[in-house]
Amino acid sequence: MAARNPLAGLRVGYAPYSPGLDKPGDRRRFAYYARSRNIPFEIADPARSYDLVVVTENADISVWSRYGEGKARIVYDLIDSYLAIPRSNLKGRLRGLAKFVSRQNRYPRLDHWRAIENMCRRADAVVCTTEEQQRDISKFCANVHMILDIHTTVARAVKNDYAAGPVFKLVWEGLASNVESLYVLREVLQAVGAKHPTSLNLVTDPEYFRYLRRYGRRRTADFARKLCKDFALHEWNERSCSHIICGCDLAVIPLDLDDPFAAGKPENKLLLFWRMGMPAVVSATPAYARAMQSAGLGMACRSSDDWQRVLERYIVDAGAREDAGRRGKHYADSSFSEEQLLSRWDVLFASLF
Repeated sequence: MAARNPLAGLRVGYAPYSPGLDKPGDRRRFAYYARSRNIPFEIADPARSYDLVVVTENADISVWSRYGEGKARIVYDLIDSYLAIPRSNLKGRLRGLAKFVSRQNRYPRLDHWRAIENMCRRADAVVCTTEEQQRDISKFCANVHMILDIHTTVARAVKNDYAAGPVFKLVWEGLASNVESLYVLREVLQAVGAKHPTSLNLVTDPEYFRYLRRYGRRRTADFARKLCKDFALHEWNERSCSHIICGCDLAVIPLDLDDPFAAGKPENKLLLFWRMGMPAVVSATPAYARAMQSAGLGMACRSSDDWQRVLERYIVDAGAREDAGRRGKHYADSSFSEEQLLSRWDVLFASLF
């Protein structure tokens, strides 16, 4: 039976995360939903008329926030915690100017916070990823929906063997631009490595840009050398990613809890590891802490001491790793299946038409 199309007969535009629809936000969110529900769409052009436009946070919101009322219903996919960044934050204060100078925005919007707020006001619905984001956004839009990523195309392998070899393999996966989040583990990795032979496996891109996804090119390996002596860099590939991860022993997701933007991350990456049956140790962000509690696990860390204690426990206990992997997989599969996540998009669009 063909998948239903809840937007049948509507002209749908999509202002994507990337022109080639190859970024995770495209592959795992609306574009995946549209393919699954047989919804045709085109890359949105603000000079054209649409019944519906889905605007991502990488789109030019200086344009789409001005898109005329009545021309289209707009859905704003705002998945990161920009509104949680303090107004005193220098990078946040410069973000609007930088987006204009780099031509990511057509019109100058020096106050990026206000630009996001105006985009939320213009939107007929906003999609977010955490409870905290929902509270912040609801001040500007009454129709807010929490929808997490769909990982079907990535989580192709599932871990079955939890025995570790002579060198214990830690693994981190993600955009290379986020690899510097690992710096909070530098001393922990050195302390743990002094007691247990470990290697750090990075599943990511070999290079990244530090600013605005186009400036400050860095080599991932150069940063990894600052963390530990024994590391391996695996170039991210959708077909092989999960096989590499499942060949490791324990995943890590460190974040700077003093950074409101980082601490506002959703549990997407944790759920990705869990879908593969991978045990994971994480920083205790609100979203990660809730997920761990829901899965019946205590692997969320608030301090370096927590990280060292939890890592050392799971390094020496294969049974605990297997239990954590299986508990996580059960939670991810039962609470965030593909159909459950697709249905959340259905509910979103039903609220508009």
